[in-house]
Amino acid sequence: MSRSVVQRERSSNRPARRSGPLTLGRQASFWVSAGVVAHTLWTSAAPAMTYQLYAEEWHLTLTVTTGIFAIYPVVVVTILILFGDISDHIGRRTTMLLGLGASLTGLFLFAVAPNVLWLFAGRAFMGVGVGLTAGPSTAAVLEFSAEGQAKRAASITAAAQAFGLAAALLLGGGLAQYAPWPTRLSFWALLALLALLFTATWFLPRHIGGQVSSRWRPKLPSLPSGMWPVFALASISVTTAYTHGVLILSLGGQVARDLVGSPNALVNGAALSLFAITSGVLGIMARNLRPRPAMMLGATASAVGMGLLALSVALHGLALFLAATAVSGIGYSLLFLGGLALINRAIPTEHRGGVLSALYLSAYLSLGIVALVLGAVASQRGLGLAVDLGAGIITLLSLVTIGLVMTRTMGANAPAASSTVPLPFSATATTTDSDKSSIEP
Repeated sequence: MSRSVVQRERSSNRPARRSGPLTLGRQASFWVSAGVVAHTLWTSAAPAMTYQLYAEEWHLTLTVTTGIFAIYPVVVVTILILFGDISDHIGRRTTMLLGLGASLTGLFLFAVAPNVLWLFAGRAFMGVGVGLTAGPSTAAVLEFSAEGQAKRAASITAAAQAFGLAAALLLGGGLAQYAPWPTRLSFWALLALLALLFTATWFLPRHIGGQVSSRWRPKLPSLPSGMWPVFALASISVTTAYTHGVLILSLGGQVARDLVGSPNALVNGAALSLFAITSGVLGIMARNLRPRPAMMLGATASAVGMGLLALSVALHGLALFLAATAVSGIGYSLLFLGGLALINRAIPTEHRGGVLSALYLSAYLSLGIVALVLGAVASQRGLGLAVDLGAGIITLLSLVTIGLVMTRTMGANAPAASSTVPLPFSATATTTDSDKSSIEP
């Protein structure tokens, strides 16, 4: 990228067009960015229906299969820590292209994997891809949306994630059950789709969210001054939503097969995709819901869904399992939508990529830790206990979310005071009075 282009991009928060007739317009760029958002969950869920097949083919334990899952959020967290704000400096388009390239590499390794080590390497590359694209694609959806449409941007982002998750589970389950090469074909199919998405992303306008005063360098994520209260609330909400992924993506297929008693991979994938379908529908229907009630309702639905999941395992009931995935999908959608809508309207433009990456950092960190813990418990004490423990963890996070929302509600009319809670992120910018007034849920 030339110095003159960088200067143009940093002069305004409006996207700077590249020269040439093939640069996409705002509307097309919006949907391509949403496609990159969808890829993050599709890539994450792509192996969900094949873990059991790998375990049978290579005689793997649950510790190993959950380790394959867990290496992904571990790498995502590492990338978010080191490169979380890079798109604020080099542009959304460039960062997304680098991330999509890494995801393509990871999918190729899965498609040709001769042993389990290739799967670990593939998941690591997928983690790099999602770590680089999660924040920038979310920011790009907001920046390519119409002025003042933060809620719509959050709704489309939630729906895009739900679409990616549903597609991964349905396509993966169908190909694993009825197509040849059950551990490979779904990855070749996704590889082809991501190649098309990479091509479309190439024609996005080059842009950076706002003026950046210094060159980029690897550093710990940081928050603008005054954003800690709103970030804490949005972060716990999104983290609670993402932690569902351990039970749905890492253990869900094996839960449906071994504990609920459904041997058909397509049926199991469809059952798990109900989580994504209800999530996507609610993400669109609830787009006008204010962040605070969305998070309250989402946390309540999440706790109810976890109770139904534990009950379905205890009673080996497929109907209860379907109800659990549907209700949990509602909880996920409202938690994610509320948290993202809250923080979208609070982020200073020039820090948007970094703050959104910090939001995803806490979510993926929780995802990785819980996955490793549940994998170890499943191997040592059984899958049933692991599911019960995971349901308990998510229920606890849901209650914490409810508590924080209620605390913010009671303190909404109180005089502003500086937080005394130690910050895991350093303050790097000064928030204006208008910024402060916009962060109340």
